[in-house]
Amino acid sequence: MTSILNQHVLVLNRLWQAVNVCSAKRALTLLFEGRAQVVFDVGTGLRTYDFPQWRNISETGPDTESIHTISYRIRIPRVIVLLVFDRMPKKEVKFTRHNVFERDHNTCQYCGKKFERKDLNLDHVVPRDRGGPTSWENIVCSCIPCNTRKSNRTPQEAGLRLVKKPKRPKWRPFVQISLGGIHDDSWKQFIDIAYWNVELGEEIG
Repeated sequence: MTSILNQHVLVLNRLWQAVNVCSAKRALTLLFEGRAQVVFDVGTGLRTYDFPQWRNISETGPDTESIHTISYRIRIPRVIVLLVFDRMPKKEVKFTRHNVFERDHNTCQYCGKKFERKDLNLDHVVPRDRGGPTSWENIVCSCIPCNTRKSNRTPQEAGLRLVKKPKRPKWRPFVQISLGGIHDDSWKQFIDIAYWNVELGEEIG
């Protein structure tokens, strides 16, 4: 039962925006206290259920991933919505490897070709030793051939042109959660999973 109670549950605010992940034990506590409801697709669309309603569904549904008490059993929810919490997700997109690749659509910003991420580098448009910062406005995706050709020069010096000027991406609502790729399918409509979620620093070449 301990492992079941430690499973991840997605937490939505009152606007149905993903804001956190908690344990199943915490989710059931919030549900029991009346501070949250379960979000569940019954086949005809998403509905919300308070504790008594969810307990009834648990009794009639399949006995999978449920916890048992003396008098009833209750299923582990996958998504809950908080009833008294409407904080917005952080609006600033974090400056991470994942998000730079997302912004540039896995496309080399010099030759315009799309690559697998393993075949792309992150490049300083203006080299660091020329005073180029490690920032949204100076970091782009670059394929290995273009990166080698550019070397420690500006694009103009290397005879290269940027596909588009790099800039900070606009905010879009998503939660950056690194779970080693383990997440529930029911989360997909609420979040994007960001696997590379470490702030970029001066180690970028």
